[in-house]
Amino acid sequence: MGTVLETKLETTTTFTQEQEALVVRSWNAIKKNSAELALKFFLKIFEIAPSAQKLFSFLKDSNVPLDQNPKLKPHALSVFLMTCESAVQLRKAGKVTVRESTLKKIGATHFRYGVVDEHFEVTKFALLETIKEAVPEMWSPAMKNAWGEAYDQLVNAIKSEMKPAS
Repeated sequence: MGTVLETKLETTTTFTQEQEALVVRSWNAIKKNSAELALKFFLKIFEIAPSAQKLFSFLKDSNVPLDQNPKLKPHALSVFLMTCESAVQLRKAGKVTVRESTLKKIGATHFRYGVVDEHFEVTKFALLETIKEAVPEMWSPAMKNAWGEAYDQLVNAIKSEMKPAS
């Protein structure tokens, strides 16, 4: 019986008011540069893990530099915005609030392309580095932990939907 309780405690993490304040403050400071930061975020992912490019069908036959790929920019922006906006509302909602249909679609897509834990870890590192570089004067261990927690909760929601599309 103790193991069930322990498992529940591990999966139920709270996003504190302080974490929320740190995320909201930094998001408000970087929001206006979302498009530029989103592209930096994805370029950082590919710099860390070049093989990740294979996961994106629109990059496979592309012969333009990554930073000029017309499909990468909008994709990067939608991922960056969803991640940041999900983090900002996390405490108020008590959970990740991406529309259920969107979450199912994201989960099925990640499943279909073979996304694994290491991919999520690289993405988390790239996200944290991107935000750190965007707001160096605000960055702190507490802010890193706040964004990390928000990202982890979003990833857990995505992973829960990682199965074939129904």
